[in-house]
Amino acid sequence: MSSSQTRAPELSMQKVGWQTYRTAIWRATERSAERPLLFFNGIGANLELAQPLADAMPERDIITFDMPGIGGSPAAVIPYRPWMISAAAAKILERFGFGDVDVIGVSWGGGAAQQFALQYRRRTKKLILCATSTGMTMIPGNFEALSKMATPRRYLDKDYLMKNFEKLYGDEGDFAGKHHIRIQPPSVRGYIYQMLAMVGWTSLPFLPFLKVPTLVMGGDRDKIVPLINSKMIKGAMPNARLHVVEGGGHLFIITRLPEILPIIRSFLNEPLAEPKAYRAPRPAAVA
Repeated sequence: MSSSQTRAPELSMQKVGWQTYRTAIWRATERSAERPLLFFNGIGANLELAQPLADAMPERDIITFDMPGIGGSPAAVIPYRPWMISAAAAKILERFGFGDVDVIGVSWGGGAAQQFALQYRRRTKKLILCATSTGMTMIPGNFEALSKMATPRRYLDKDYLMKNFEKLYGDEGDFAGKHHIRIQPPSVRGYIYQMLAMVGWTSLPFLPFLKVPTLVMGGDRDKIVPLINSKMIKGAMPNARLHVVEGGGHLFIITRLPEILPIIRSFLNEPLAEPKAYRAPRPAAVA
């Protein structure tokens, strides 16, 4: 399968505790990668936005799920915390028989990815953090862009998205329309709860203790999470490297995917120095 072809995900509803998550698995069609890739999405973003990455990496199983109240997942009854999302991800992985994983997180999902790497250090073998920060200790972005991020209006109003795309994300061109095609509007409660999940959370105290090989990527035109935040993460982690996406805005993982894909793939394919593996329990029947 070439990167221009589309592979359809296996979709299912997975109940973990009181919450149900719409889950997607893109099965590898050219299996050569050692581990699957767990993907944590940005705020308000439904799992379909991972489709370009899945199409570009047919050698890997890719797993993701909608946050509560986002995409096809029902809204949470009460607010949740990042550690709960990490625990749900681990349960879903085990349910499908996945053991060791590489993890990638984008924007809000970068915080969830850092939390997962903390909680499940044995099974997290590689970590990729894109356009993200250390949480409440971050250096804030452009006020105009952040004010527009405070509501889910960009998901609900296509004209608003098209008009403000460059202001919001720092990216130009016709991608705004393509971006909107994949969007499913989040519920207001789902969006608010997702924002509240990171209130008071920071990864800065534990990053020096995370020894997982980490690729930190930041765009120098990101108006939401300025590049300095990627530099902070790189400086705090003992085994991290930084790649600056020149001219990249907040959504470079999609808008600049052909450019950054070789960097991501090269990093993921590097051999690990530590060979011990986490083995998942035998998978139970999938709902």
